[in-house]
Amino acid sequence: MVSGISSLPDDNLGRYLQTFVSETGRPTDVEDIIIGSVTLPKYTNEFWTSRQRQASSIHEISYRACFKPQLPRFFIDLLTRKGDIVYDPFSGRGTTVIEAGICGRNVLANDASPLSRIITEPRFFPPDLIAVEKRLASIPSDSKTATIDLSMFYHPDTEKEIVALRQYILKRRADCRDDMIDRWIAMVATNRLTGHSKGFFSVYTLPPNQAVSQQSQHRINQKRQQTPEYRDTHRIILNKTKSLLRSVSPAEKANLKQAGKMARLLTGDARLTPEIPCDHVRLTVTSPPFLDIVQYREDNWLRCWFNGYDEKIIGDQITMAHNPVEWSEVMSAVFHELFRLTSSGGYVAFEVGEVRKRTIQLEDYVIFPGITAGFTCEGVLINQQTFTKTSNIWGVDNMASGTNTNRIVIFHKY
Repeated sequence: MVSGISSLPDDNLGRYLQTFVSETGRPTDVEDIIIGSVTLPKYTNEFWTSRQRQASSIHEISYRACFKPQLPRFFIDLLTRKGDIVYDPFSGRGTTVIEAGICGRNVLANDASPLSRIITEPRFFPPDLIAVEKRLASIPSDSKTATIDLSMFYHPDTEKEIVALRQYILKRRADCRDDMIDRWIAMVATNRLTGHSKGFFSVYTLPPNQAVSQQSQHRINQKRQQTPEYRDTHRIILNKTKSLLRSVSPAEKANLKQAGKMARLLTGDARLTPEIPCDHVRLTVTSPPFLDIVQYREDNWLRCWFNGYDEKIIGDQITMAHNPVEWSEVMSAVFHELFRLTSSGGYVAFEVGEVRKRTIQLEDYVIFPGITAGFTCEGVLINQQTFTKTSNIWGVDNMASGTNTNRIVIFHKY
């Protein structure tokens, strides 16, 4: 993988993508696409794989609609140098900025949901496992049950531990006494609330990137003839901490800590970020909310409860456009803001998707907003994954559903 923009032939991204050869020897397929009155190149290849530079274990935090770390890593390696600023205006679980931090870049992040900061910030400061264990031992593990009905998810003793942990975290936060170990514990607990294995606090339910409603969990329990069994929440937090830290090298820890000290993690509307100076960002890598196919409010209601947030208020702040035209109008305002804060020579890698059974390709709705804002569109990059044996064993028909590809529209500010 190249180490920075100076490695591009004649500083030409298009030429690099055209001549790129995948790990398996596959050349890039290049074709012209016409969108309205604009003709642009489309580059298709396996530009990165899930195996390429096995991603750091620090990324293993579940969140809805997130991309793999290999995606931002491709653009970070290609288009930035150490010390450059990398930004994500729809940060989600923080994949772009955590990967940028690992690579020795400075970072900026924004997200409409305060949950994003809760699950991102502590990973810039990976703790010592013994320190986490000592802190957990100091936190009471017994309390009253929750004021909302959670009996369909948790054994009564597990629920009391969760409530005690929640009370501790919220009290420390309200008193401005929560340190990075407290925040790490809050992050891990937030991501262990529900899931489909014994590594989570709950009885078997949907995968951990979404929480079903109480009524839906009742139906799951009845169908599976299951009742919640006791789970040791402190032990689960320690086990997950160990897993998150397992492949983080001392050099990566140092890079993350340095990036974390300089980081700005904003909570707000990506269309208006006055905290970020003009001409400040070298590279933006992001994936915006895709129409209304992901229900952020419904998926995160339990995480919001645990962290003391009103999921209805947060849900109303997240863009949930119901059609591509409405979505494009929102993105138009985002692009004008991105153009303001992008430095001369900087790039935006805007990951879009094939939604509603591939009937809508969202690049058709971002190219003109980006160009209108002042960017030059360098083309559309399609990363096309090769199926693995595991995928075939599990009957994953990704080619039919489009989930085996990433579609990225690349913009350049000259």
